[in-house]
Amino acid sequence: MRKTPLELAAIASAAVPGLTPTGVAGLPDDAADFQSAVLTDSAGKRWRVRSPKHPEASMRLETELLVLRAFSPAIRAELPFQVPTVAGTVQQSELRTFVYNHVPGSIFALEALVASAASVPVSIGRATAGIHDLPPAMVDAADLPSYTADQFRQRKLNELDQAATTGKIPPALLRRWEHALEDVALWKFNPCVVHGDLHEDNLLLHDGSVGSVTGWTDLRIGDPADDFAWLVAVHEQSFADVVLESYRKYRKDPVDPHLMRRAALAAEFALAQWLVRGLAADDQTMVDEAVEMLNELESDVAEHGGQPISVTAPPPPAVPPTIASAASVPAAAPGAPKREAAEGSARAAGSAADAPAHKPGNGNSTEAVTDEAEDTGSADDVDSAPEDGAPINTGSPRVHLSSGSGHRKVTLLPIEDPEADSASSAAPKDRPDNQAPAGRQDSPPENSSPENSGPDRPELADGEDASGTGPASVDTTALPVINQQ
Repeated sequence: MRKTPLELAAIASAAVPGLTPTGVAGLPDDAADFQSAVLTDSAGKRWRVRSPKHPEASMRLETELLVLRAFSPAIRAELPFQVPTVAGTVQQSELRTFVYNHVPGSIFALEALVASAASVPVSIGRATAGIHDLPPAMVDAADLPSYTADQFRQRKLNELDQAATTGKIPPALLRRWEHALEDVALWKFNPCVVHGDLHEDNLLLHDGSVGSVTGWTDLRIGDPADDFAWLVAVHEQSFADVVLESYRKYRKDPVDPHLMRRAALAAEFALAQWLVRGLAADDQTMVDEAVEMLNELESDVAEHGGQPISVTAPPPPAVPPTIASAASVPAAAPGAPKREAAEGSARAAGSAADAPAHKPGNGNSTEAVTDEAEDTGSADDVDSAPEDGAPINTGSPRVHLSSGSGHRKVTLLPIEDPEADSASSAAPKDRPDNQAPAGRQDSPPENSSPENSGPDRPELADGEDASGTGPASVDTTALPVINQQ
């Protein structure tokens, strides 16, 4: 049930004894899961109210409560930003609304974030480094998920198997993602504390820097690349470069060279996770939206090659006889219009496109064939590409998967591609003997993790709270006054 900001203010007054709201305004949030508002009280103090829309979202807030309690005063003092605390809660049926103390800063849309002061990307990189340098013991104490690099990779393989069984993932994307997940050289990273849901809606800017970080519902020990997936949506490559440079500067541990490759993979794979979530929720709107975006991504990758995500070059896709027969189309006779020859080739390609694709049978096989699938890289790409951070051909596309509520558009952008070092470039393409293939029954069991770690939420109809449909920033300095009559 949708709640208005005034109703959220009333709930907050019940959650915090003595709180008398005098002003309230809606606040952007994950629109599919939460309704939020910021309010002021009679003493001029500010508060944030966050109300879940369904039981799964309520459980995420319960997890966040555990996380925020794990931030001891000593840990908070080491961070370059503020972390909210829970001031009170209200139980409403099976849902629980949370009230947080106010933290400084305003939410900026992605475009406004990129266009802000030059100090902003530096601050974002430093804030991300601060999160990743948090002590792992605080995650263990809160009994939150913890993964080794291999466990994390196997978990993703299991999720790919699950997505493949839907029959709605384009075969070219299944091959692309499976090859990246089986490329062991890509997954040699040191696990660390990860925010898990980092994007522009959870970064509050104050005086040209990150004043606070919110949305701690998916904290875990895992792949640091997950907290960079949202940067794939940034139109200005220089912005992402400054964030990464600052992150390397402030991070205590060395940064692995394939961080941004895995971040790009996470951004693409978020579409498959969104599809699976929509099917589980029996939400046809989510499913249709995910299928549309997956098909668009497949088309972009087939046409432009997509951002390189694997260290080793993927094998060429199998070519069915119908496609091979296209080569036998006779050329136009001397003097005949070139258009006739082109139409003959097009007819041959069309017959190949009409051939039925082979759907994965066990959720693991990705040998289905489509004529639109193209090789996303080559051995020459690996050998000749510059080192990580060096510019490459700016005509190469990248996937644009905007994060934050209301942003789900997939486009292609020029990129600067980080490349593997010489040792990683020589990594074998075959799976090591001790690595279980995707879909095997002897795969290590999945660890428990906070729910709803999928992609950000789609745009909703008019009336819903979503940052993607709101102004470039949310300034809560002047809130509407509540009528006290």
